[in-house]
Amino acid sequence: MRISPGMAHVTGSDLLSLLGIRLKGLNRRQGGEVHLCACAHSGPDGSRSSADAAQGGNQTAIPAHLFPAGGSGPGARGLGSQLLSAMLLLCVSVVAASALAAPAPGTSGEGRGAAQERPDAPNVVLVVSDSFDGRLTFYPGSQVVKLPFINFMKAHGTSFLNAYTNSPICCPSRAAMWSGLFTHLTESWNNFKGLDPNYTTWMDIMEKHGYQTQKFGKLDYTSGHHSISNRVEAWTRDVPFLLRQEGRPMVNLIPNKTKVRVMEGDWKTTDTAVSWLRKAAVNHTQPFVLYLGLNLPHPYPSPSSGENFGSSTFHTSLYWLKKVSYDAIKIPKWSPLSEMHPIDYYSSYTKNCTGKFTEREIKNIRAFYYAMCAETDAMLGEIILALRQLNLLEKTIVIYTSDHGELAMEHRQFYKMSMYEASAHVPLLIMGPGIEANLQISDVVSLVDIYPTMLDIAGIPLPQNISGYSLLPLSSEMFENEHKFKSLHPPWILSEFHGCNVNASTYMLRTNQWKYIAYSDGASVSPQLFDISSDPDELTNIATKFPEITYSLDQKLRSIINYPKVSASVHQYNKEQFIKWKQSIGQNYSNVIANLRWHQDWLKEPRKYESAIDQWLKTHTPPKNISTKIRK
Repeated sequence: MRISPGMAHVTGSDLLSLLGIRLKGLNRRQGGEVHLCACAHSGPDGSRSSADAAQGGNQTAIPAHLFPAGGSGPGARGLGSQLLSAMLLLCVSVVAASALAAPAPGTSGEGRGAAQERPDAPNVVLVVSDSFDGRLTFYPGSQVVKLPFINFMKAHGTSFLNAYTNSPICCPSRAAMWSGLFTHLTESWNNFKGLDPNYTTWMDIMEKHGYQTQKFGKLDYTSGHHSISNRVEAWTRDVPFLLRQEGRPMVNLIPNKTKVRVMEGDWKTTDTAVSWLRKAAVNHTQPFVLYLGLNLPHPYPSPSSGENFGSSTFHTSLYWLKKVSYDAIKIPKWSPLSEMHPIDYYSSYTKNCTGKFTEREIKNIRAFYYAMCAETDAMLGEIILALRQLNLLEKTIVIYTSDHGELAMEHRQFYKMSMYEASAHVPLLIMGPGIEANLQISDVVSLVDIYPTMLDIAGIPLPQNISGYSLLPLSSEMFENEHKFKSLHPPWILSEFHGCNVNASTYMLRTNQWKYIAYSDGASVSPQLFDISSDPDELTNIATKFPEITYSLDQKLRSIINYPKVSASVHQYNKEQFIKWKQSIGQNYSNVIANLRWHQDWLKEPRKYESAIDQWLKTHTPPKNISTKIRK
């Protein structure tokens, strides 16, 4: 049986037939057009852990144990008739609730108000991972790895097929998510500069309006974090030298078929969140909002590279590697080094990816990354199962997303810091009361939309000065009348990057068909244009082939952001921050700068690189031609 176009097949017996239920539901909304399909509605029984769920079934779009099953279906053996009847009753009740259109978030009879005045206000759980390629949540990317709980959210909620980060690096992306503002407005230029710690976030506003709030795990949206090396690399990106800043990407396997908890820190954080749900959330008389931040599937540190190392190791166990369909892994095509865009070449070089890689190396890096994604999915599953066991799932809106993606050797790079799909495309799924089940949205959206969506769920009036738009009008028909006089999401998103591993400020304007990427002042570096509909792998830059489209998109981008001016501001900021840092180091400057992440290259010719920095500090304008001024 096929759940919906573009979604994975459910293997085994037809779950709907087993339950004797046939429903018609919405499965995809595209440009205002709605298609009908059969869909299943059910809830998890919570009898097994998420890791157990991930172990069962082949290409299951929904964990088999979340449904009452019979006959030869997955998870059917050993179910007593009493349990089966209870689960069937649960399924019917959930279906009935959906059919009767349970109260939607942000709506309460005669109007919208604060949580104190709305006992029916839903709880909200936001799970944010790191470095998760959003294309893995829909076909064909979904075929390469088993993600049962993401598939569960797809079947029971709304998935956004074209969701993007507003800056493909941790701190600036999260600053956008927590503020609802584009990166040039928060001035979160790199992983060191984010929001002020006292900035009023959507969670602060929800707490003020009566929500119980709690957050666990990785936040990373305020200033002052990350290594000295990371910030110095960002500040000096305009200096015309090439230095490898990362260890060579590699894999590391735990040869244990039963090792589930590979990323111990994330599992402990997830356990803490589940414990809070069990001990605190169930006793709240007011609705709650819970945030869980995960580090996975971000690559692990690579200590073999030296004391100041990067994070270039893809690390997993045989348990998770078994969730990957190795034969389905695609080896990405690479342009010859001589034909790469100058910005791409700089990124590939500084990430230590310009050397020779065998197909086996590339395929292993990608397989291990996908296995890390499977472990991430299991942590999401722990939250979903806990909500179900506590009878909170039907009262809670669950949102899953990521701060950015992971290139995993596409375009001869790993990590992020790029506007290519693997780096900039993020997962975004929402399920819960009032949210359409089995719905796929093709409209372009981005992480700044999280802020107004959270407030809209709570029924809190939206600020006028934010960059994002609520996603509720797209994810629920119940909101169409309520929002018909409000501004709908524009048909574009903006993403920016100003950090390390890229030697020019980068700006992406993404529309339904086109991806336009501009650099620096718009003149010194050639732009890129990709037709995503016909070139999803972004292998052919057609900017010069279609000058009218390129010009039109550039004008649109300039109407949104004065990017030459922003680039100049970032350039000046980098120089000022570097000077302050250099002065703070004093006489130890030469030794410190020589032993950052780029130490293996720097120590070959330290005087040359110090001289290049000195020359950069004397000028007040960005380099005019990046491709010709770089030297190794």
